[in-house]
Amino acid sequence: MLATWILWGPMGARSWSNLKKHFDLLRRIAVLCDVEGVVASNLIRHPILVGRLAALYPNDEEAKTVVRVLDRLLRSASKIGFILLDEAGIFVLSSATKKPKSRKADKHFDEYAGEQTSYIPPRIWVYQVRRLRECLDDFLEHRQQIEDCFKFCVEAYRHNFGSLELAFLHEGDRSRFLPFAKQPENSGMLTGRQFYGPFELIAQRFGIYEVLAKWVLPPQRGTIELTSLTAYLTLVQTAGATYIANFTFQRKEEVAAFRADCLIWEEDPVLGRIPILCGETIKTDPDSDARWPTSPSVEVAVDAMTAVAKLRIRCAAQNPTVNCSKYDQDNPYLFHNAFEPWAGVPRKWKAYSTRPKLQSYWYLLQRYPRLFDLDVLKITEEDLAIARKFTPNLSKDGRFDVGKTWPLAYHELRRTGAINMFASGLLSESSIQVILKHLTLLQTRYYGRNFSRLRFNEEFGNQVVSARYEVMGRQMQALVGENYVSPYGEDRKDEIVVSLIGTKDFQALVKAAKNGEVPFRETRLGGCARRGHCDYGGIESVARCSGGDGEKPCRDALYDTRKRPVVQRQLESTEIQVGKASPDSPRARALKAEIQGFENYLDVTKN
Repeated sequence: MLATWILWGPMGARSWSNLKKHFDLLRRIAVLCDVEGVVASNLIRHPILVGRLAALYPNDEEAKTVVRVLDRLLRSASKIGFILLDEAGIFVLSSATKKPKSRKADKHFDEYAGEQTSYIPPRIWVYQVRRLRECLDDFLEHRQQIEDCFKFCVEAYRHNFGSLELAFLHEGDRSRFLPFAKQPENSGMLTGRQFYGPFELIAQRFGIYEVLAKWVLPPQRGTIELTSLTAYLTLVQTAGATYIANFTFQRKEEVAAFRADCLIWEEDPVLGRIPILCGETIKTDPDSDARWPTSPSVEVAVDAMTAVAKLRIRCAAQNPTVNCSKYDQDNPYLFHNAFEPWAGVPRKWKAYSTRPKLQSYWYLLQRYPRLFDLDVLKITEEDLAIARKFTPNLSKDGRFDVGKTWPLAYHELRRTGAINMFASGLLSESSIQVILKHLTLLQTRYYGRNFSRLRFNEEFGNQVVSARYEVMGRQMQALVGENYVSPYGEDRKDEIVVSLIGTKDFQALVKAAKNGEVPFRETRLGGCARRGHCDYGGIESVARCSGGDGEKPCRDALYDTRKRPVVQRQLESTEIQVGKASPDSPRARALKAEIQGFENYLDVTKN
């Protein structure tokens, strides 16, 4: 039954080897059950046997794969008809298979260090994404002026060289043709060429000097030149690619392979318009037309990168050595080389099919020193404490010491983004509803019900599933701490956490929590210890969790006292909303239940 679902269910196996690998991983579980005289569909009733599953997967890659496969099967349990492992069992397996790895075996090694990829602290993540967005917004605000200036400069080169082809390929003394270089007096009168003086004057004339100075003014020379325009356009393309990477979990090679038509929108009757990026992935699951569900904000990056790409493709089309096809001209790559006539050397132009690499994130900081304020990127005590929650083995060589600049890397964006999808306590109420709840619904519909025939990138799912169980483990490490309280008192809290691992020994509970062996789900008020599905969730509404609906609080709810400031803000916001709602309407009644739930939480946690 499981093999059939792997083959024919949503996101089914695409090759014989893939089917065989997944079947082999599940067969080990079935064989163990057979040896022990247990029906595999009843495995979850035997926790001791579940604890032995990790030994079946000594290989780290196999362990990660089987967790993802089991998670997929759990989502489809209603269609298959039985459960092999529930969420708690998968979590136990995931936690038990985490072990020290060598650099060669660990896929989370980043581009600059031989250790697990770091989780970027929220303060630093927010700063870098805001600066990238500011760079893109500045470009789009000055887009028309920049395009006009670019076209003026290209036309100046065409006029002075006689044609754009000669401007690209002239191998003699080019200095006599350059329209923005200093020339002998009256030289233009004899040749018909036009010279406009320093490019700074042209930039001021077109109203783009300030934006160029803001982002690419060289720290030492302090002069805006024609090459500054090229550097700025490349910055916009690179910032756009990096901004997209923040919201798609993509590798840098994948985000650099998008074309101008990469962004599509799907209409969903529940969620509305869903932005999806289409591109190529070649590593985990080779696909020339893979999909990445993403944030609507990436449209800004795509628009900015498309504008630059269309400027440069017009130049590339006039360069006979570049050989760009009609398809390339109609649908250019968003990230590519500079093709303007002043940006290359004759006989050194590369073919359009020769794609540039997106350099490391750290290289971006060095090439464009005005992009980030390095003082803001310096690590604080709080930054380090948060980062070590998810990367305990941060480098011991001093690179992550307090006061050092955080070494940004693209792979960090992948891991941080996946973890943040589930570490929702760091997000605002609206972000929780849009990103956490809606993304979960998206995954349910696309992965579980085969809602669309689009094939979503497998690595996207791998990152999300892996992060889910990782976050669960970190949350459980804090569960036994004093920050968590039950509305029914300490005895009920002890009863909850003890029941989760099936032991009456509280010290065993502490040990299990430290080892990350207890399932747990975070909510807006703290946490939920309920086993299995909850109809209320604790994300869209907290009324049922804390008794705001007039009933007693949920006995499985735990309150995190650290969330008091956030709950207080949510209470104030909800009070404003109820004042705007129609009296005695369903919305007004729901908002009042929320208010009562918030007040109940604040009353319990006030001491």
